[in-house]
Amino acid sequence: MDITYTKCGDYYLPNIALSDTTHYHIGKYGRMRRTFLQEHRPIQYSDLVLTERLFPHLAEIDEACHQRLDVMIPAMAEQEGVTAALKRADQMEWVRRMNSIKARAEEVILAELIYSD
Repeated sequence: MDITYTKCGDYYLPNIALSDTTHYHIGKYGRMRRTFLQEHRPIQYSDLVLTERLFPHLAEIDEACHQRLDVMIPAMAEQEGVTAALKRADQMEWVRRMNSIKARAEEVILAELIYSD
């Protein structure tokens, strides 16, 4: 291997660059997945980092979570009768129910996608 070095003060550091320089959008769920992997699956986390698959994995998890929420929340709202008519009639009740639905849907997402192997 032909490795070049750069002198920084008294030390020589290898010139290392990532092969994948794509910019990935890592949102809330991707950051939660990274924290879970760091704390509970350190070997899997290290493997993803060393093989440069961590950021694509986190972006994929984040996108999957958002897609699932976009499907689950309207389905749950329809099933429970949370409609625009309820919103016009009693806004606070509509907000309470929608917050409950969002929290329950998020719990399902966290259990299935974030905190799983």
